[in-house]
Amino acid sequence: MLTIVPYQSKYAKNFKELNLAWITEYFKVEEKDRELLDNCESSIIKKDGYIFIALWDNKPIGCFALLKISEFNFELGKMAVSKSHQGLKIGQELLVYAINFARNENWQKLILYSSTKLGTALHIYKKLGFTPVPLENNSIYLRSDIKMELTL
Repeated sequence: MLTIVPYQSKYAKNFKELNLAWITEYFKVEEKDRELLDNCESSIIKKDGYIFIALWDNKPIGCFALLKISEFNFELGKMAVSKSHQGLKIGQELLVYAINFARNENWQKLILYSSTKLGTALHIYKKLGFTPVPLENNSIYLRSDIKMELTL
């Protein structure tokens, strides 16, 4: 059974490992990844961001972060689902949870950076209302070749 819970310190290692697994499968770990994953509490939580963990039978198998850009705009990032639990629509459930959380907080916009190599993820983003917008020239991730946003 899937439950989604707010971050606790005991999940720091899971958050890092879940993300490193997909990043290293498709890309190279970048400086911004290290910054966010090596100490997620100081780089995300203490900067008014959020991390949520997906538990399957109380075992951490997925996650995502919401990084503060401004008072009403947040970046959805570091979304991951363990290889062993992919194909169960957990990513979609995480995304719905993130969108509902943002709406409950009365935020205006969620943005995300992704790669066109991640077709399944892009399909889910589009399905749930994210639309492509122009990507900045100085994107924080070298792997990002698409930026999407959802007006809430």
